[in-house]
Amino acid sequence: MTEPPPADPNEPTVAAPEWFRRAVGRPRSEATVEVEGARVHYLAWGEPDTRGIVFVHGGGAHAHWWTHIAASMADDLRVVALDLSGHGDSDHRPSYDLEQWTREVMAVAGDGRIAGEPVVVGHSMGGFTTIATAALHGERLAGAVVCDSPVAGVDAEVTSYQARQAFGSPRTYPTFAEALRRFRTVPPQDRYLDYVMDHVARHSIREVDGGFRWKFDHRIFEQFGGSLRHAALPYLRRVPCRFALLRSEHGLVTPDVGRAMYEVLGRFAPVVELPDAGHHAMLDRPLVLLTALRTLLADWDHSSPTRLQPWGGGDAG
Repeated sequence: MTEPPPADPNEPTVAAPEWFRRAVGRPRSEATVEVEGARVHYLAWGEPDTRGIVFVHGGGAHAHWWTHIAASMADDLRVVALDLSGHGDSDHRPSYDLEQWTREVMAVAGDGRIAGEPVVVGHSMGGFTTIATAALHGERLAGAVVCDSPVAGVDAEVTSYQARQAFGSPRTYPTFAEALRRFRTVPPQDRYLDYVMDHVARHSIREVDGGFRWKFDHRIFEQFGGSLRHAALPYLRRVPCRFALLRSEHGLVTPDVGRAMYEVLGRFAPVVELPDAGHHAMLDRPLVLLTALRTLLADWDHSSPTRLQPWGGGDAG
């Protein structure tokens, strides 16, 4: 007999600071929107029909990787975080396509009742999706922010073989607690906040016949391996909207890769370092990441863009 999951995965089970407890306990809604035959699940915070943000998670992750960041930005914004197909509580597909994921992002922005043009924020693989979304749908975006997604340059950390091996083969664990103990990030990093890791891990597991499994579809990594970064490079050259790259100091976007992406972007997009952060900055330096995002959006509100109107349009303060 398998052990059932805890009744409320949103209730922190590890000692956490007040700001984090307040964020994960903030009221939110959940919904799905159908995109080309698959139900795409998302979370939403803040007042509907106000300007807002869409958060896009990385590979093998899900919307709750962003909960403590997204909820903290919802005082005067509509904020949504989606599960890309093949992840979280969204449907799996027979195959996956980067451009199809961009259409999921845009569908969630519309269904999630964001007024006007949203800002899209993506981490790692979600950053590749964000770059493609900006290239293909940039006229419908107020801006795009990419968090430690190494598009330009040769990267030895995540080859196709390593990506398949790191995520492993599908495995069923006999108890929820056993699956929870096995939770790891790819790539690993030196430091995590245990209360954030606990929250993310508890939303990463689903009950199946005979036990518990990770929610993501392993076939994604068999299909893409480490090639998504190279697939995203042509889109980077086509981004027409406001754009920023957040580079973790101890992440995958090295200074050289950051400079190369800056050149590809026409030398107009800021590259901002997140000090002392690993690749998964929301797991080790969430307040640094949150401050960087708030600062970028405040600047975009009150500065003249290089190419398009300020994010939020004419109602900016």
